Amino acid sequence: MRASEILSHKRDGGTLSAEQLRFLIRGYLDGSIPEYQVSAWLMAVYFQGMTGKETGELTREMIASGDSIVLDRAARPYIDKHSTGGVGDKVSLILAPLAAACGVSVPMMSGRALGHTGGTLDKLDAIPGYRSVLDPERFAAVVAEVGFAMTGQSERIVPADRKLYALRDVTATVESIPLITASILSKKFAEGAEALVMDVKCGRGAFMKTPTDARALAESLVRTGASLERNVVAVLTRMDEPLGAMVGNFLEVEESCRVLAAPERPVAGFEIPALDDPRLADLIEVTLHLTAWMIVLAGKAPDHNAALSLARERLLDGSAYRAFCANVEAQGGSVGELEAGFGTRRAPLSEEINATADGVITEIDAYRMGMAGVDLGVGRNRAEDDVEPDVGIELFAKCGERVSAGTPLCRVYAVSEAALRAACERAAQAYVIEQDGGVVSLGSRIIEELHELE
Repeated sequence: MRASEILSHKRDGGTLSAEQLRFLIRGYLDGSIPEYQVSAWLMAVYFQGMTGKETGELTREMIASGDSIVLDRAARPYIDKHSTGGVGDKVSLILAPLAAACGVSVPMMSGRALGHTGGTLDKLDAIPGYRSVLDPERFAAVVAEVGFAMTGQSERIVPADRKLYALRDVTATVESIPLITASILSKKFAEGAEALVMDVKCGRGAFMKTPTDARALAESLVRTGASLERNVVAVLTRMDEPLGAMVGNFLEVEESCRVLAAPERPVAGFEIPALDDPRLADLIEVTLHLTAWMIVLAGKAPDHNAALSLARERLLDGSAYRAFCANVEAQGGSVGELEAGFGTRRAPLSEEINATADGVITEIDAYRMGMAGVDLGVGRNRAEDDVEPDVGIELFAKCGERVSAGTPLCRVYAVSEAALRAACERAAQAYVIEQDGGVVSLGSRIIEELHELE
């Protein structure tokens, strides 16, 4: 078998066999196939695509390139959730303990912020003492102990994905749907997940800008999951404005705790109970909807409506917040130090942005808000950049709300004057206020669902 023959076959639109993909991936890892040939293959895939079976075989080979986490079989099935990334997306922080409180075992491997999209691991790192990277043995133990664990990708898990992603990044092939699919599913199934709920975000603040592109990725994920004999539910959700009221690492942890703890004991610094705060309605809707699908996949409820009822019950009875706190302690964090920062832990410089006219907020550009976060240090321009835990943006008003000139729209928190100025300029540009806009109802954040349940 020769790499050049594989490349020409894919270049001409052919379908590669499992053996050909194995030869290519293993050759790249052991150095027998040079980077320039793998780059050519990536570009051929970018233009020619892959069949569902072919993408499935690539995913299998990527999983086989490293270790897989072995979880206690008695707690099956293991269900995970993944998001394609957005602004203010702290859903995983609420969803994982909520699902665990509903009896679902959740092994969750997450990523870090890059560009305008936030990262779950950076948010977890804002919790004092929290260890966001666990070795496979400790990861399995925490899942067994508290029902869920959250970690980053270790060196031993799917090494093919790390090498391929780095190469995709410099060869302009990141946007290939088959390659995105294999990257996501290989990591999720190597971590021990047996079924997956995908939050495929769509809009200005998402990786996929249009419903057509988002649906294509969702279909690829569901189809490839089926080829691997795994259930994948893909939910398309809107990401045109930030999700919830906070954009920032500690700020989003605090907001998540506010939602989880509100029924039991309100988080300090907030007068309106979280479940009654209209700024959080979209966050709560998306979180409950995705959690309900995890409950269904785990067989803990007969249908989505019953699962929604169960999730709401566990949110209201405080068990989800207790699960969150148990995880914090199990992963080395301090709940006491975390809670002591609620309402007060903010970067030292801040400034409010006010409405300049009367009218209705018709747009809060999530991409601009995300890039304002990058200016502050919420996210990264490069993978090696550091992040600031206590900076961010708090939204006081969201789309559809009527405001008057001078009404505070948001507050920006920064560690330097230069960062504050840059972020305030971007954040102000994110708002569109129309004087004759009337009352705007954006409706549900849920666009569409694709699933193939047994």
